[in-house]
Amino acid sequence: MTRFSAFLLALLSALMLANAQVQAAELGASVDRSRLSSGETVELILESNDVTIFGKPDLTPLDAEFEVRGTRQVNQLTTINGANRSTTRWFITLLPKRNGSVEIPSLQLGDGRSQPITLQVVESETQDSKNKLAPVFIEASLDQANVYVQAQAILTLRIYHSVSLYDDSSLTPLQVPDARIEQLGDSRTYEKDINGVRHGVIEMRYAIFPQHSGVLNIPPQQFSATLVDAQPAQDASGQGPKPGKLLRVSSAQIALTVKAKPASYPADAPWLPARSLSLSESWSPEPDQVQVGDSLTRSLTLKVDGLASSQLPPLPATDINGLRRYPDQPVLGNQNSERGLIGSREEREALVPAHSGAIELPTVDVVWWNTFEDHLEHSSLPARTLQVLNNPSLMVDTPTGSPQVVYGADSEALWWWKLSTLILACTTLLGFGLWWRARWQPAILRAAQTGPSPRSVLDDLKRACQANDPHATRQALDAWARQQPETLAEMAARFVPLSDALDGLNGALYSESGQHWQGEDLWRATRAIPLAERVQDPVGDSGLPPLYPK
Repeated sequence: MTRFSAFLLALLSALMLANAQVQAAELGASVDRSRLSSGETVELILESNDVTIFGKPDLTPLDAEFEVRGTRQVNQLTTINGANRSTTRWFITLLPKRNGSVEIPSLQLGDGRSQPITLQVVESETQDSKNKLAPVFIEASLDQANVYVQAQAILTLRIYHSVSLYDDSSLTPLQVPDARIEQLGDSRTYEKDINGVRHGVIEMRYAIFPQHSGVLNIPPQQFSATLVDAQPAQDASGQGPKPGKLLRVSSAQIALTVKAKPASYPADAPWLPARSLSLSESWSPEPDQVQVGDSLTRSLTLKVDGLASSQLPPLPATDINGLRRYPDQPVLGNQNSERGLIGSREEREALVPAHSGAIELPTVDVVWWNTFEDHLEHSSLPARTLQVLNNPSLMVDTPTGSPQVVYGADSEALWWWKLSTLILACTTLLGFGLWWRARWQPAILRAAQTGPSPRSVLDDLKRACQANDPHATRQALDAWARQQPETLAEMAARFVPLSDALDGLNGALYSESGQHWQGEDLWRATRAIPLAERVQDPVGDSGLPPLYPK
């Protein structure tokens, strides 16, 4: 028995050592993009955390399909929970030799091998001959010529330069009237050969969501930069102006056709134009052996390809007799992909069964319009039945011969109902008595207003909007709304510019693009409400309107 135990221990140690060596020898591989045009370069990133390996990966397998334009190595040491971790990355610039589907083969470093990666190289669009000869030029293109209202169109800006530029370059901010704009990640840099001349490329991508049907004109974008002189001349003091000349180039204006919502779309359903949509649910714990009084957490997740999370409507609530519901705040998220923005909305709610027996959960159905196949679709979760058992901890022993009484959640709810009814009756009588007494009191002057004045609240809102700070604007907007005779939801329902501006603020508060929010539209919409409807008497609190008003 002792020898057998020693043998098992030695075998386990050998397996653990082999597993550690396999993990250490792992060589990760990734690319900055998987789809590119002919003549453009792509950056391959190899990563290893094996400190025992020296040298660099064998790049010979790349010669068949790629031209290696350059390599660089970056070593990084990080400390996580007191443990040091060393990482080595190799950045390899590759130029594909042909169009179509091109595979980056598996590369080897020591005992580790990377996984192959497939690229899609498409034929480059024909460029204007004048642009080809210019040292710097800019191109703007859309992924589609027409799009449905509130659906996504992707604008790609590419700045080409065959000369060196200083780092003072700038691009005008993209502003499109009657459209919401989301920048898709950071800018990309790579190289492209045009007529045998190597050009550096700066690429930026934007998701545009038109808010009205018709023709949407995307204005020209202007890029400015200072060219580097091949032989810069400076004065003797070295404090002269920067050598080179300032160059400005502009893109062409692009027209986007925006189609109205189809007539066949249900009038009572929120408008959801998307490339794809998925609906899923999860439970914690699984509702297999649930008892009266147990707490179940149900999570519903809506994931949409082609819409921002701020555009997704609330999912149907689980309002069912026999289930007490305690919802959480929705969790919104945005993810960038090659096809644009992917928005997600997760709604969690705690469900507590109030009685035993079968409880039916209805089907959860979401209606949306498939923009890729151009037709109406339904995504749904099937109905399910919860079998709720009696909870022994909620049962009370009774004397022999007496029927057993079960005090469940129904009895508790009935007791609270009686108590709340009694309190309501008492407060009603008290309020009537105070009103009757006040009728016989002499009139008195109205007390001086407390809190901030209407003018100071309006000034706070103006400063927050001009500072483009969504969180400060939200607080100032709530303070301003408390002095209005209507709620923000009521004002937005009758005043479309305010509704659009509030949609933009909501998107900034619950998405990753809050730092790019511009508050000018909200300030302009607030000031555009007719003066007769902006009474300065505070009438109550008000919150932001729903993200998807009907």
